Amino acid sequence: MPDVAGARWLVTGGAGYIGAHVVRSLLASGRTPVVLDDLSTGLDGRVPAGVELVSGSVLDEDLLTDALAEVDGVVHLAGKKSPTESVADPLRYARENVGGVVSLTAALRRAGCARVVFSSSCSVYGTPTTASVDEDAPTTPESPYGDSKLYGERLLHAAGEAYGLGVVSLRYFNVVGAAEPALADTGAHNLVPLVVRAVLEGRRPQVFGDDWPTPDGTCVRDYVDVRDVADAHVAAAAALERAPRLAAYNVGQGTGSSVLEVLAVLRETSGADFGHDVLPRRPGDPAAVVGRVDRIAAELGWTARHDLRATLGSAWRAATAVPASASR
Repeated sequence: MPDVAGARWLVTGGAGYIGAHVVRSLLASGRTPVVLDDLSTGLDGRVPAGVELVSGSVLDEDLLTDALAEVDGVVHLAGKKSPTESVADPLRYARENVGGVVSLTAALRRAGCARVVFSSSCSVYGTPTTASVDEDAPTTPESPYGDSKLYGERLLHAAGEAYGLGVVSLRYFNVVGAAEPALADTGAHNLVPLVVRAVLEGRRPQVFGDDWPTPDGTCVRDYVDVRDVADAHVAAAAALERAPRLAAYNVGQGTGSSVLEVLAVLRETSGADFGHDVLPRRPGDPAAVVGRVDRIAAELGWTARHDLRATLGSAWRAATAVPASASR
């Protein structure tokens, strides 16, 4: 087992929104992160001073092998992440997400690196048939994005059994918030940054469907603070440093909030008075997805610390402080 103070972890996609938070949590834990990012959506300014940045793609197996040879484990976040976009361009998601996991698995074998924390998603569940889902729920993705994450989990699990890897897959629910303005979510597909951007630009936010089979007709999601998500990666890394395991864990609050409830809390935390427009449903969106988080609490000792109000407040403060030139 590596000494935690000297443990080095490669973070693919470490210049992205979630990745940059993971890098900071690894630093705070006493570990040494190394970032690999092609900067197609990530920002090099998100990488802290003193942290090594390897510029390149996870599809470059030789580059990835060289990077993995110098570390004790890898947190794999690089990839595309929009269910809606994946429906319109499934080939891109196969190339980037599935191809990235294949490249990673091959590079792990070549480099002799045996610890992986994999960025998965609640999209693997599709539309659950229960009010909340645990990790044993049926996995029936409804988008190529969800399919790509489920394939990644399965390939890495199989590689773990065949090659002796330790693999922890973290199934994120809806990640929101920011630790500081420079780390704000500038994504073009997630509800909260889209709503905040619309409000700041004087537009009415869009709600995709108000006829879902939910209490108020809008989609229900489990919103989890990105700072808590980052800490979950450290908990997973620590578990793999202690001993190999093959496991998947939900990472969420364990409670659901509808789109209209999110808008209401945003109005309260921001002080902004705004209405919204209702558009047709988007393809690839399930009605409600809420996670059960008992297993990760029991086995890794992780629980979310930030509630929805604190999380949305951090997202608003970060977005209003980030210059427009920083957005992508």
